[in-house]
Amino acid sequence: MTRDTPAVLPAQNTSSGGAGPAPAAASPRDFTFAVGHRLTGPDGEPRHGRTGTITTPHGTIQTPAFIPVATQASVKAVLPEAMAALGGQALLANAYHLYLQPGAGLLDEAGGLGRFMNWPGPTFTDSGGFQVMSLGSGFKKVIDMNGPTAPSGQGADDAVAPGKERLANVDEDGVWFKSHLNGDRHRFTPEVSVGIQHQLGADIMFAFDELTTLHNSRGYQEEALERTRRWAQRCLDEHARLTSERAGKPYQALFGVIQGAQFEDLRRKACGDLAGMRSDFPDGGGSGTALEHGFDGYGIGGALEKENLGTIVGWCAEELPEDRPRHLLGISEPDDLFTSVENGADTFDCVSPTRVARTGAFYTADGRFNLPGARYKRDFGALEDGCDCYTCAHYTRAYIHHLIKAKEMVAHTLMSIHNERFTVRLVDRIRASIVDGTFYELKDEVLGRYYAPRD
Repeated sequence: MTRDTPAVLPAQNTSSGGAGPAPAAASPRDFTFAVGHRLTGPDGEPRHGRTGTITTPHGTIQTPAFIPVATQASVKAVLPEAMAALGGQALLANAYHLYLQPGAGLLDEAGGLGRFMNWPGPTFTDSGGFQVMSLGSGFKKVIDMNGPTAPSGQGADDAVAPGKERLANVDEDGVWFKSHLNGDRHRFTPEVSVGIQHQLGADIMFAFDELTTLHNSRGYQEEALERTRRWAQRCLDEHARLTSERAGKPYQALFGVIQGAQFEDLRRKACGDLAGMRSDFPDGGGSGTALEHGFDGYGIGGALEKENLGTIVGWCAEELPEDRPRHLLGISEPDDLFTSVENGADTFDCVSPTRVARTGAFYTADGRFNLPGARYKRDFGALEDGCDCYTCAHYTRAYIHHLIKAKEMVAHTLMSIHNERFTVRLVDRIRASIVDGTFYELKDEVLGRYYAPRD
């Protein structure tokens, strides 16, 4: 069946029918961010880095924080209970994939994403914007997309990754997606994306945007940025409408997404444009009054070269409101974590910890290693000495090496638990170092050891 005309989420009937007053609409006041300690540089001057507390209807997030990815309402190979035990504060799911299956309406019936997957804490959902790029051009990486894989090189607006088919086509109103599952066509617009995310029920949603690549020309980056700006206002307006009409539901925060690739003027313009947007929201408490409100936070996304990560995050931190959290989409390597925190990112997500675990790679303070190697066959030590994760407390490298060779699925679980704990714990240490003033000492210690040359 082809769904060429997806349904826009209808208004709910909130009349009491004589059974008492209608439930009050939620309010943006139900989501807050408070800045805590600020990072001071070695020269004594303030930096953009800070700690903070995000308060949502399903709990708080102490920032900086790494947000593990649960693409299809599941962190691959890991139970939600295990994610809580290893210190995950929130999980991020993919709106596009959950729309395809099992369907956003089903999650709405189940009480939302968190209840559906037995996760009691805060949740995030992306907008489908990443799929505009990944299903369009087929380039999977956002950071460091300047490699030689594009046949026509940088500036090729229609470049497609080798061996890939274009499954997303952008126009002024939205995007047509061709399902990677069965070939059906699906229409995403700003209103459809926000409606899906409201049904999914995440505490933090992202506005629908067009994610470009570094292979796009400057002219196309400008065109896409302007399109994303128009979509952002439409997202905000639809979010205000649904917040009012879905009375009785917890408030869901909406983050605008900053694009602009590697261009300083485009990044700064995007920040200013989105920071200035407003729509009329319910003020809560059943008063019926309107509250003029903008985005609850901002996602820093898009194509950027790894070496420019800190600079670009810094540009955004200088332009965006101080009292709104900043989420950096798609990073988890130790050097990227320190760079992004130092320059003002509050939260970040990435699939890498579980993705590399499924290839047999595991993180340690001394770098990343590949467990399928023969050297581990009789290694009866933990994946990492001193690690407090469940895997390291109970299992040896030799045993997990055997599981990998035997193609036992539990190997993915044990490796993923360790890699997620490694990443979450590192960001926890970074957060503590801002408070106690040892950020730069920790950065030198961790990166010097992790990236030290090895035989």
